Amino acid sequence: MYYTAKVKLLVSDAGAKKEKWATEQYLVRAESVTHAEQLVAEDFAGESIDFEVKGVTQSQIVKIINP
Repeated sequence: MYYTAKVKLLVSDAGAKKEKWATEQYLVRAESVTHAEQLVAEDFAGESIDFEVKGVTQSQIVKIINP
């Protein structure tokens, strides 16, 4: 199954020389909501960026077709 994870990230605004929070969405292939959240956390592990998983929901996407 696919899940959509909403992740809040602390990003730098070089022009204003300050940081602000931005929300991004990620498509995650996982067995459950909990598993998807775990995979997102593992993906960001080791990164020097503050993040917070705000929510995970089941996606309507059933298959991804690659060329």
